[in-house]
Amino acid sequence: MEGKLENYCTYTNSLGMEFILIPAGEFEMGSSADENNWYKNERPVHKVSIEKAFYLGKFLITQKQWTEVVGSNPSKFAGDNRPVDRVSWNAAQDFINKLNEKEGTEKYRLPSEDEWEYACRAGTATRYSFGDSESELDEYCYCGNLDIGSHPVGQKKPNPWGLYDMHGNLWEWMQDMYHDSYEDAPADGSAREDADFSSKIMRVLRGGSWQTSAVGCRSASRYCYPPIARRNSSRVGLRLLRET
Repeated sequence: MEGKLENYCTYTNSLGMEFILIPAGEFEMGSSADENNWYKNERPVHKVSIEKAFYLGKFLITQKQWTEVVGSNPSKFAGDNRPVDRVSWNAAQDFINKLNEKEGTEKYRLPSEDEWEYACRAGTATRYSFGDSESELDEYCYCGNLDIGSHPVGQKKPNPWGLYDMHGNLWEWMQDMYHDSYEDAPADGSAREDADFSSKIMRVLRGGSWQTSAVGCRSASRYCYPPIARRNSSRVGLRLLRET
């Protein structure tokens, strides 16, 4: 699937969380050989087939939404429409379990990093979903702000598929365990879950944050934290996937 989705198919749940239907398709995941300023953990480039459409959150989960489900707000940078921050991977799982119970379903979860990068790229193969030039970052992305903090969701331009803050604002938890390369990575869009992997305590983060450099906010950029981590996690939040 390439280009802009002209007519978004959306879903809004009982808490007002908005989701956009992401179509099935294929893409090249990772940093290409001719890309400048990349990290070793973004290779090798490999083809991934997303076999089933899914809904992805139009925005990061806000503090208001988090509080409505959990009953408290852990965030450093307070504001109802700011994304919830200081969220561990384990806390994100607890939130998802409670939301599924509240909605009477089992369809909500964290995305795999394959699903996330596919949705972020939105049919593009450039450094960012809007192109290669850092000169346009300010139109789409909050990043490189060392002492400002998070910003309300949806204030910048969306990517071609209507998703906001895919570059910057807060890092986003993925379901996957972290590996330092894509060797032997799944190619079907599923999360990488290796029970016997030596680095299993680390979980993947994608997207960059308000404090991350422009290089770290690229579509292919990856990072990781332990699942219990809250230290420095005022840079970390989440975006949910809803299965169709």
